[in-house]
Amino acid sequence: MLSAVERKIEQFVSDLNDKEVSALYTKLPHGKRLRAKLILKIAGTNLSVVKTAAIVEMIHAASLLHDDVIDDAYTRRNKPSINALYGNKTAIMFGDILYSKGFLELNNISPEVAKIVSNAVVQLSLGELKDVSLSKAFNLDREIYLEMIYQKTASLMEAAAGAAAVLAGKNKTAYMTYGRNLGIAFQMIDDILDITMDSETLGKPALHDFEEGKTTLPYIYLYELLNTEDQAILKSLHTKKLSKDEESWIKVKMQEHGVIEKSYMEAKLLVEEAISLMNALGEDALSSIAMAMIERDF
Repeated sequence: MLSAVERKIEQFVSDLNDKEVSALYTKLPHGKRLRAKLILKIAGTNLSVVKTAAIVEMIHAASLLHDDVIDDAYTRRNKPSINALYGNKTAIMFGDILYSKGFLELNNISPEVAKIVSNAVVQLSLGELKDVSLSKAFNLDREIYLEMIYQKTASLMEAAAGAAAVLAGKNKTAYMTYGRNLGIAFQMIDDILDITMDSETLGKPALHDFEEGKTTLPYIYLYELLNTEDQAILKSLHTKKLSKDEESWIKVKMQEHGVIEKSYMEAKLLVEEAISLMNALGEDALSSIAMAMIERDF
């Protein structure tokens, strides 16, 4: 039923009656629609559910448009980003339009669903601001990193699961915990893939996060395990355009200290907890969505 979600998004965009916006939407990569899949799996396929899934995906797309501007990212899923094609101003305004249309359509679902999703967007915006602030210095605080990725990524996944539970008359709290775990694990894996995958697979330069000033979980763990001399080297490379030798040094040190495995196991534990929670509620079908979060190359 993802096709129904795609059609609903297209309808929402068409309702705006703006040729420029419609043209911009055709250039927007759709991604895997994980949030929509989650909503449909939990709540079924009635019209309110499809509308909610479409709204959440529009909000997610809007956040990525803004994210690409903030990160000076010129590719998105191996395609030119909207800001690369049309400039930052157009990308920001297109994101604002998708946000605004999403909020307008939320009013036609239910007050509780609207509150859950709107709160997530507040958290998402706070997380984006925190991400920008943290990029100004080498962050060594794991808890601050976890708070940021919860707000920036997991909050919308949490809201998607919670909104779906409300629409289906299910236990909102349990499903939101499931969504939160999935969202945090998803971002952890993204941060790992930025280090382990090549630029062609990622659709952006490898180790781009570190060059942009992001100190993700693997770097935090690596710093803790390095000797004083190597800690100083790692810090000196933060926010720097890395040479091939410097990229190699980081990857070798991570391999020596088992950092990638350590980070991956933390994400896997969150997913296993989410699966156990859903299995206890008889939601075995949600296991495949959860595993897709960590068993992926991109």
